[in-house]
Order: sequence, then C-alpha cells, then structure tokens
Amino acid sequence: MALDPATLDFSTPGAPVAVRASTVLPALRENIELTTADGLTLVGELALPADGVVRATLITLHPLPTHGGFMDSHVYKKASYRLPAMAGIAVLRFNTRGTSSPRGTSGGAFDDGVGERLDLEAAVQFAVDRGLPNRWLVGWSFGTELVLKYGALEPAASQVEGAVLLSPPLHRAGDADLAAWAAFGKPLAVLVPEFDDYLQPEAARERFALVPQARMVAVDGAKHLWVGEKYVVRVLTEMASTVLGRSVELPAAWQGPVAAAPAG
Repeated sequence: MALDPATLDFSTPGAPVAVRASTVLPALRENIELTTADGLTLVGELALPADGVVRATLITLHPLPTHGGFMDSHVYKKASYRLPAMAGIAVLRFNTRGTSSPRGTSGGAFDDGVGERLDLEAAVQFAVDRGLPNRWLVGWSFGTELVLKYGALEPAASQVEGAVLLSPPLHRAGDADLAAWAAFGKPLAVLVPEFDDYLQPEAARERFALVPQARMVAVDGAKHLWVGEKYVVRVLTEMASTVLGRSVELPAAWQGPVAAAPAG
C-alpha cells in the first residue's frame, strides 16, 4: 500500500537522532495527478517544506520501469523523506506512463522513451502551475535519457534552471542530445558511479566533454543503483548543493519531529 503520511507516528525525541534509511522528516505531502498532452493521467506525490518556504524544486524522472524503476526508487523516496526538511527543497515524484508503484499505476504504456516526453512536460507544467520556484530536472538511469532528450527542448527548456543526472547510461540519448544541452547552456551536474554497469567515469568524461557547462562528479565505490546509505547521502548532498547554488552539508542527525517509514 502507498505510504499515507497521516498514519505516520511522528515523535519528538529529547536528543538528536541519527538519520537512517527509513527516517521520515516533516513535510507537507500530497498525492497528485498529472495530465499529459495526450490525455493520460500519471500518479505521483509532491513533498513540500513544512514551513511553506520552497528554495528549490526537484522534478524527478525514475529509472527504467521495465527493470523495476518507479517513483519509489530508493534515492528519490529518501529525497522526499529528507530534503524538504533539511534543505527547503520540494520533491515531485511520479510514475511515467504505464508504470506502477504502491501509489498506483499511471495511464498508458511504456513507450521506450518516446511518449515519455509528454510525461516530463506534464510534470514540469504541474510545477509551474503550482508556483514552485527554482525548478530542476533530476534523472536517474532511464530518467537521464528523458532529461537529455527533452529537457533542453521547449516547452520544458524555458521552465527549468538545469538538471542533475544520476548514472547516465547514454543509450537512448546520444551526441546530438548532448549538443542540444551544450547549446541550451543551462547547468548540468552529472554523477557517475565508479563501478557503473553502463557508463563509468573515464568514458563519461569523454562523452560529456561535448557539454562545456557539464560538471561531472565521479563517486568512488558507488554502483549504478547507489545502494548504501553513504552513497545516498552523497547523491542527496550533491543534488541539494547544485540546485541551491552553494555547498550544502546535510545533517547526519535530526533534532525535532521524526518518524520511521514502514518496511517494504
């Protein structure tokens, strides 16, 4: 079943508690629906800072749904658990067409990155319509292909400030898409695991040399799926620092209301 924030048991310990994989911090969480230009309904969630002050907005595109990717892929779920409270960052997660998660199933069928252009555009437009500021695309694996192919094209291009890529495979996105991002000129942060299954740092440096404004971050020891809390923290820190435009150090412990997500 989908996580219902109303059912979480928030408590306020007397001392700071360590932030763990299941830690959920306060936020305004809302189940949302997106409508695409071809009439599909996509299901998702928006997590906002509890004080209502949004410093940046992450519009997330998940890994390949035919290989288990969805809006709850662990890095994105943990971003929604932590970043609204820790950094004032709104996190918009959703299932692309035909993708299922505990939140539900989005309309349509997987289209191998073609029809998903309209999914990305619908998510960006939703953020615009809600007045969410400082909007950034975040793609992970398959999601990076969508960002690279469509994020530098209108109507999304003029509505976002840049993008963060996690584990880009560069399968569907090619040199023409990289050239489009180079011409686009907006920032591109590229996080590449040392032991990625598809594109490792040395090869990534060569490919992304086509994008002068790209900032590549090689992460020692990490793999494509960013398994391990230290790698999750590294990714969330890099994402927050990029979209806020300053070095951010996310706390390892939290003082204040806290809950634990149910297992599973």
